[in-house]
Amino acid sequence: MTDPVADLAGAEDKSLLIVDDDKAFQQRLARAMEKRGFATDTADGVREAVAKASANPPAYAIVDMRLEDGNGLDVIEAIRQKREDCRAIILTGYGNIATAVTAVKLGAIDYLAKPADPDDILAALERKPEDKAVPPENPMSADRVRWEHIQRVYELCDRNVSETARRLNMHRRTLQRILAKRAPR
Repeated sequence: MTDPVADLAGAEDKSLLIVDDDKAFQQRLARAMEKRGFATDTADGVREAVAKASANPPAYAIVDMRLEDGNGLDVIEAIRQKREDCRAIILTGYGNIATAVTAVKLGAIDYLAKPADPDDILAALERKPEDKAVPPENPMSADRVRWEHIQRVYELCDRNVSETARRLNMHRRTLQRILAKRAPR
């Protein structure tokens, strides 16, 4: 039985699916990963990514969380159903703890905030399960902790804004404004 966490230098299958609806970012990342030895394929949304993963399941995947036609977690789940040893990571500009936990439960090996450097992405793809990620240089601010809590409750309420606002004892419109913004640093 082969080790699914084989060293990239010795791995034969270096197929990589990049799923992101930001076309410019997607193409820059594809070129950067090709320079690092990957055979890249790209998709702009959930439907296209699921179709490509079904036809030819990749060994590696980089998937944006929020896509125009759905959620990147659906792509992770579809890839893992076709190829359990796929090393997939989630990239997002809207990171929160609840979705990170869900991503890992669905089979993602890491969860990175955008903008992510290609070297950071490569490090995440090659990291072995027993290796620990390096702790962050700057811990979360109080605003970020508050935002994370709101996101967690929102996910637990199945993304129902009214129910989340009720549980947080917050006006619905205030919650909608918070959810529409990017995460604070």
